[in-house]
Amino acid sequence: MKTRMHTLLLPLVAVALLNAAPAYAQAAKGKALYEKSCAACHGTGIAGAPKLGNADDWAPRIARGINSLYESALKGKPPAMPPKGGAMDASDADIKAVVDYMVAAAKGGSSKAEAKPAPKAEAKPEPKAEAKPAPKAEAKPEPKAEAAPAPAAAAAPAPGPSVAEVNAFNRLLKPIGKRNLPPTEDGIHDPANDGTHALQPPRAAFAALPPAPSGNNVNWVKAIETQRINPRWDKIDGSAAPVVMDLNIVREVKGSMPDVVYPHKQHTEWLDCSNCHPAIFIPQKGANQISMAAILLGQKCGVCHGKVAFPVSECRLCHSKKKDLLPASTAQKSN
Repeated sequence: MKTRMHTLLLPLVAVALLNAAPAYAQAAKGKALYEKSCAACHGTGIAGAPKLGNADDWAPRIARGINSLYESALKGKPPAMPPKGGAMDASDADIKAVVDYMVAAAKGGSSKAEAKPAPKAEAKPEPKAEAKPAPKAEAKPEPKAEAAPAPAAAAAPAPGPSVAEVNAFNRLLKPIGKRNLPPTEDGIHDPANDGTHALQPPRAAFAALPPAPSGNNVNWVKAIETQRINPRWDKIDGSAAPVVMDLNIVREVKGSMPDVVYPHKQHTEWLDCSNCHPAIFIPQKGANQISMAAILLGQKCGVCHGKVAFPVSECRLCHSKKKDLLPASTAQKSN
C-alpha cells in the first residue's frame, strides 16, 4: 500500500512544483522591476505614493480590487503616476507582477512568495551548479583571457567623435551674436516654409524675461519664480498643476571641484518624472554612471543641457556645494 501511495503522490508533487515555478519567477521579476523603476517613489512615499509594506496606505486601494490597481499601474494616475511608472519598455504582465509584489508586501505575504523557492534551490540548482560550472570554469577562462586582448586591440583604433562632433549638439555655446537668431536663420527651421516666417523671433519673445549671461540669455528658473511664465502642465486640462518635488540629490565628485547638487524642485516645475526616469536616469542609488565626457556626448544631463537648458560652460550652477578641503584636525589647529 505504501508503495502504491508513493507512486500516486509523486506525480502530484511534481505537478505542484511545476505550477509553482512560473509563479515564483513572475514574483521575482516583479520585485526586480520594483527596485529598478518604482522604489524611488513607493519606497519613500513621495507625492503621496503608497509606501511598500505600509498596510494603511494600501488598504483602501486593495479594497477597490486588484483589477483597479492593475489599471492604475498600466495607465498611470495623474498627476504624479506616469503610465507603467515610467517603465514603458516593460510588458503589461511585468507591471502586473510589480503590483502583485507590492500588494503581497502590504498584506505581509511577500515572505510566503520568497519561501517557495527554498526547496527547489536545495533540491535541483545546487547539484547542477556543482556539476556544470566546474568544467566550464576550467574550459573557458583560458580562451577568454587570450581572446580579450584581441577585441580591445580592435576597438582601440576605432575613431571616436571629433571635438566638433562632440560639441555639435551644444548650440547654446554659440557666440552671443549667434544666439536666439530668427527662425529663418537659426539652422533648425526651414527658411523656405511660409510658417517659419510667421514665428516670433526669440529675441523679441525673450525681451521681457529675466536675463542670464549664458545659454539663450534667459534665467528660466527666475522666470518661473517671478511668474513671468507659467508652463502648462497638461495640453488638454489647462487647470492641471504639476507635482513639484522639493528634493535635492548631492553627488560627491573627486578633487577640489564643489560637489554637484541636483534640485528636483526646479526640474519638476517643468517636467514629469517620466521625462527622465528610467530612460535617462535609473531611480536607484549607485545605478547611474555620470561623467563630463558622457554629458559632452549629449548623454545623461547632456540630453537637455546645451540644447534647451544652460550649457555645461556654467560649471557653478551644478557644482554648487562647497567642500571642506582641510581635514578637521588641521582646521582646528589653524583656528
